[in-house]
Amino acid sequence: MSEGAGSAGTRATGLRRLFIRKSVAQMHAEHAQSDLKRSLGALNLVLLGIGCIIGTGIFVLTGRAAANFAGPGIMISFVITGALCTLVALCYAELAAAVPVSGSAYSYSYAALGELAAWVMGLLLVLEYGLAAATVAVGWSGYLVSLLNDVGLHIAPAFTAAPGVEIREAGVVVAQGIVNLPAMLAILAVTALLVVGISESTTVNNIVVAIKLTVVIAFIVIGSFYVDPQLWSPLVPAEIPPPPVGTPRGFWPDIWRALVDVVTGENTSRYGIGGLISGAATIFFAYIGFEAVSTAGAESKNPARDMPIGILGSLLVCTVLYILTAAVLVGIVPYTELDDPAPIAKAVNLIGLPWFAILVKIGAIAGLSSVMLVLLYGQTRIFYTMARDGLLPAPLAAVHPRFRTPWINTLLVGGLAAASAGLMPLGALANLTNVGALAAFAIVCLTVLYLRYAAPGMKRPFKTPFFPATPLLGALMCLFLLMALMANPETRRFFLIYVVGGLVVYFLYGYRHSRLGKGAIVLGAEPTLDLPKKL
Repeated sequence: MSEGAGSAGTRATGLRRLFIRKSVAQMHAEHAQSDLKRSLGALNLVLLGIGCIIGTGIFVLTGRAAANFAGPGIMISFVITGALCTLVALCYAELAAAVPVSGSAYSYSYAALGELAAWVMGLLLVLEYGLAAATVAVGWSGYLVSLLNDVGLHIAPAFTAAPGVEIREAGVVVAQGIVNLPAMLAILAVTALLVVGISESTTVNNIVVAIKLTVVIAFIVIGSFYVDPQLWSPLVPAEIPPPPVGTPRGFWPDIWRALVDVVTGENTSRYGIGGLISGAATIFFAYIGFEAVSTAGAESKNPARDMPIGILGSLLVCTVLYILTAAVLVGIVPYTELDDPAPIAKAVNLIGLPWFAILVKIGAIAGLSSVMLVLLYGQTRIFYTMARDGLLPAPLAAVHPRFRTPWINTLLVGGLAAASAGLMPLGALANLTNVGALAAFAIVCLTVLYLRYAAPGMKRPFKTPFFPATPLLGALMCLFLLMALMANPETRRFFLIYVVGGLVVYFLYGYRHSRLGKGAIVLGAEPTLDLPKKL
């Protein structure tokens, strides 16, 4: 594999400067000298992934996708999306085992595509992790407010929503939001926990994951006694509205029409075979989170063995739980009535177990708490790695002398996420996270392809099976859904402005301070930072 300009300790110049690559050997050398505490085993990593995956998707998106697109066939939609995410997860597993460093897709793109691509990837991951955490915090706030109302405690409505958001009760506007205070406090609490240390954070995460898994499994087990199998029929409801007379019908024509709808941004496929595809696209983001395990490479005890276990294990567990939950949900509540922000709580209320509805809300709050924890954790480790590379200011890589965590970085990320959660509406936050996730997934798949040919001798403790079909299909799937998102004018406009602004920052700061570009990083050398030992 080419080491790229700058790997020999000389300053890179010209256009080539933008495409210098950090070698895998350099990353291994930096990993060996990392100041972060290595305390995570395979079980910790699996629970880390589950903690991030099970959240908004299973507690919110399942009902919407069933009601609007797939009907009872939402079970099939989860199978489709799970299979597609498995392709990406297999690519992540290979890279996470071969390049066990913090930074996730940022580090992988630095090795394969060069510094400019790595910077862009860092920008995209800010959307996937940072704003996603704020999005989850807003959902957390909604469940908390609902639970408090159940026990007779009430928060002033104006302090439970972003500025200008209308708060409705029984369909009537009762107030307009000033700030979403619970969401902000939730992010700040998670930030404080992450500053204290990853060992303590993962302990809390493991407890929270156990709580929400118990609630989800209890819903599956208890709810199965109240399932009416007739509600599963027909599994794939007829398409609404019916296609125009003369439209080709059948499995493949319906699939093609659904794909065209997604790419053009129409998403009009409601029910029918096409509805399964639209449903799968809707719930795709319910799976975001398994890749967060890859950000923990520098803190894993045995990353070559444990990282693939963490990524694939968490994805497998969550896929099974998603399918079973969806089956019970549409077997209790008619799918046409599931377009509800809390569909699982609605199902429990319908079967007459109010005490369990409260338990479900507690589980949802616990679940969303762990999602915030993992998302913010992932974002701080990405900034940590970028700062060590010189692309961001050095204090963002400063490690606390006692807690051994990047504390300045964590406080900055937490503060920005808290402000976003308190001041931005849910819809805007959710839309801004989607592009980053899919672009990151696509680049990871392409990175596996590149490194297989550019560095065939690289040690790979885990290899993506069915190469090159797996990374190719994974990349095509991600690019396909990315096109669907870019069909939205607002998303496209934001993406262009965000990337252009990020490139300006790169050329003003990152380009000039890059340690690799200046020849400060030498292959195999011990990495050093111009930071005091203690702050």
